[in-house]
Amino acid sequence: MGKRAVVTGVGHYLPSRVVPNSELETLVDTTDEWIRTRSGIERRHFAADGEQTSDLATAAAQAALDHAGLTAQDVDAVIVATSTPDLTFPAVATMVQARLGMTRGFAYDVQAVCAGFVFAMANANAMILSGQADRILVIGAETFSRIMDWTDRSTCVLFGDGAGAVVLEARDGTGGTADRGILSADLNSDGRHRDILYVDGGVSSSQTAGYLRMEGKEVFRHAIEKLAATAETALSKAGLTEADVDWVVPHQANLRIITATARKMGIGMDRVVVTVADHGNTSAASIPMALSVGVARGQIKPGDLVVTEAIGGGLSWGSVVLRW
Repeated sequence: MGKRAVVTGVGHYLPSRVVPNSELETLVDTTDEWIRTRSGIERRHFAADGEQTSDLATAAAQAALDHAGLTAQDVDAVIVATSTPDLTFPAVATMVQARLGMTRGFAYDVQAVCAGFVFAMANANAMILSGQADRILVIGAETFSRIMDWTDRSTCVLFGDGAGAVVLEARDGTGGTADRGILSADLNSDGRHRDILYVDGGVSSSQTAGYLRMEGKEVFRHAIEKLAATAETALSKAGLTEADVDWVVPHQANLRIITATARKMGIGMDRVVVTVADHGNTSAASIPMALSVGVARGQIKPGDLVVTEAIGGGLSWGSVVLRW
């Protein structure tokens, strides 16, 4: 017998403002066709004036708690993956903790850009297995619209805002691959590649928030190779293969990356949850939102084997294998 960290609730939140490609045509020299063919994105959501990352995170967390039939007082910890916090400090997670009315436990943020949710899930899993916590809210939340350079047409059309959350709960397992919960995780970083995806500001360097900068072709090249490899490694750690996978829930950055990675893994697109057309790239929020949408659509069902994989600035990349 062994403990497993099992997903018992999932939820997401999207700001009410929908921004179709046609609206971006009026802001920057681009076309709907250019955006669709290169990214697969048709629309994205932007946070309203005054609506902050913690607002999005709190709404997604409440949805996940409701789905699990729990209250905030049932939770031991809150982990928020974000690169766009409300403030330099305190952590967004502490703001979520307060707004949910949670007066016990602990809360902190994780920063691994688009791979943040995968890193946060691995972190929460380790805490549950070690006995540090029994129930953890794991949230990915971003307001990337706030770090866009609206004169850079190659990047500003790709990103959106949103939040997704899961409740992870300690449950007894057999130690076998049929267990529900997280079966394995694989995490990687290589800081030598920082210059191909970064934000050119920060507290210590420029005392500004800065803007996102990306070498798209370089990121694309690394993404396909590294995403397929990390998924394969995580499956191998769990004693499973691609043939066992019911659903791949990838980071929703670009439809071409998603399609190419699935092909490299030998998995058909009918087994991939895709939300990028509606959400754009929401960084750390993309996987938990896709999980929530996948459940709402009736795609992901209890007992399904799910692989999540993501790559982001750092470069940081990784994957989590879990049985729903």
